Amino acid sequence: MNLPLPDEQIARLLAYLALMLKWNKTYSLTAITQPERMVSHHLLDSLAALTPIAGHRPVRILDVGSGGGQPGIPLAIVRPDWQLTLLDSNNKKAAFLQQAVIELGLKNVTVVCNRVEAVQGQAFDLITSRAFADLGDFVKLTRQLLTADGAWAALKGVQPFEEVAALPADISSTIEPLNVPGLGAERCIVWMRAKA
Repeated sequence: MNLPLPDEQIARLLAYLALMLKWNKTYSLTAITQPERMVSHHLLDSLAALTPIAGHRPVRILDVGSGGGQPGIPLAIVRPDWQLTLLDSNNKKAAFLQQAVIELGLKNVTVVCNRVEAVQGQAFDLITSRAFADLGDFVKLTRQLLTADGAWAALKGVQPFEEVAALPADISSTIEPLNVPGLGAERCIVWMRAKA
């Protein structure tokens, strides 16, 4: 991953981590509380998916189960041209996401506090998740929100071969390994599309 970012974006990414640290004391957004580990496990982990996701040329992205905002907020910071909707059913996490959007000045982000199955009337060309559900449930719960030619991008740790094998027959998938500097753990994106 080679991402020469402008100083303003780096400052926003670090401000996001500082905000997470502050809110984490009350809202339990993450089990990781050391700032240097948050850089590798939250920022770099999210940004490792940037180039592969950009290759799909998304415009409208839904991040399901956003929690503390990964990968949605780091992606929104470095790609202001993308429109991201961060979805989480937990009121406290959604409140944090809304505050982060305001404090970081992210005009390209909408926060929705709801269960994914209750969201209607919108279509996204890419739907992401990180630690939301197994792949079968992820696809089933979000299918009505994906455009006909859209894709799912599930950020995972160890390659989930059993979950891939259990996907519905009309879903094609590929696994793309990711290299996350400083993480020392396996990461991948599972890409999924509905077969034509």
